[in-house]
Amino acid sequence: MDVISGGVTAAPGFKAASYAAGIKYQGRDDMAMVFSKEPCVCAGTFTSNVVKAACVLWDKDIIDSGSPMHAVVINSGIANACTGNEGFEACIQTAEAVEEALGVPYSAVAVASTGVIGVQLPVDKLVNGVGQLSTILSDTIEAGESASRAIMTTDTVNKQIAVTFTIGGKKVTLGGMSKGSGMIHPNMCTMLGFLTTDLSIEKKLLQKALSEVVTDTFNMITVDGDTSTNDTLLIMANGLAGNPKIDRENDDYITFKEALLYVCENLARRMAADGEGASKLFTARVINARSKEDARVLARSVVSSNLSKAAIYGCDANFGRFLCAMGYSGVDFDQEKVELYFESAVGKLKVFDRGRLPAFDEEKATEIMKASEVIVLIDMNDGKATATAWGCDLTEKYVEINADYRS
Repeated sequence: MDVISGGVTAAPGFKAASYAAGIKYQGRDDMAMVFSKEPCVCAGTFTSNVVKAACVLWDKDIIDSGSPMHAVVINSGIANACTGNEGFEACIQTAEAVEEALGVPYSAVAVASTGVIGVQLPVDKLVNGVGQLSTILSDTIEAGESASRAIMTTDTVNKQIAVTFTIGGKKVTLGGMSKGSGMIHPNMCTMLGFLTTDLSIEKKLLQKALSEVVTDTFNMITVDGDTSTNDTLLIMANGLAGNPKIDRENDDYITFKEALLYVCENLARRMAADGEGASKLFTARVINARSKEDARVLARSVVSSNLSKAAIYGCDANFGRFLCAMGYSGVDFDQEKVELYFESAVGKLKVFDRGRLPAFDEEKATEIMKASEVIVLIDMNDGKATATAWGCDLTEKYVEINADYRS
């Protein structure tokens, strides 16, 4: 597998565009479109929040129908959540605008929104935006880059990646983009993610691969413990690579799934590092746990703890914050077996040793914790399972961003 430049336009057959529709933001692009003239097999995962945005319900219907997909239209600034029938009608009119502009069925058009909840979308601006986007669609790297910026809300950087790999002697490309900075918590988080590939694969296996990969990537990040109404992750596969169609869980399927895991983990880490107000990436890695689920729960509990996040921000080597978060996670374990380390590019230091506080250099600990990524490594010494979760530190800036989010 090779990492290449680009994002959603890296795979042959996919085009993208962005446009300043003025939905909420002024002076910046706030709409994007990803399009494939060839029909795409599509899979998706969505928020576990009972309160689901209209666009989530629309996209779930498309995925469940098994119909091919040609396009997705995304807007930032307004979430189209808690908007009743009017919000669902906005989805329909957006999709119909794509049908009129590009000649693909409106039922083959997904929509996604992110931003303020409870505000109606200006449908006239959406429809006009679709018209504008359809005329400037491009398969260039720059078009994909612009689309990745247009979907941002409180993000400070855009997030995109692309890779190539070989299936059946054919080069296959997988690219993607995502956004997310706040209201981020497992199952899923305030995120929009869009993946494109020229792979030929059956829908059932595409969905299986995506659902399983999400468990160890996007469902292992947290910023603030809030799960959004709009979480959407879609993957579109147009089959143009010409590989033998993946119709069973063979070596080709495993190769694709490994590439998908790499792409999703990369985007997930970037989202966690770009958490609202964050100054560093906070990683919890649990090793030698009794079961995979125990490892996941423990890692997520550590990065979700506000006290742990504050300790990371303050470079405070207080092992008690992290052990406490493990203790209320719901996982039963013996603290007399646990070893806990702080690790970063600066070095590695044991700060808890099987029920006891070892002598360690506080100044060294502080230096380790000043790095841009701080890892809390937890050895359970109770099995062979591992899991990693990603979050960020908690700073004063987080409160500032969310205290005036609507203004």
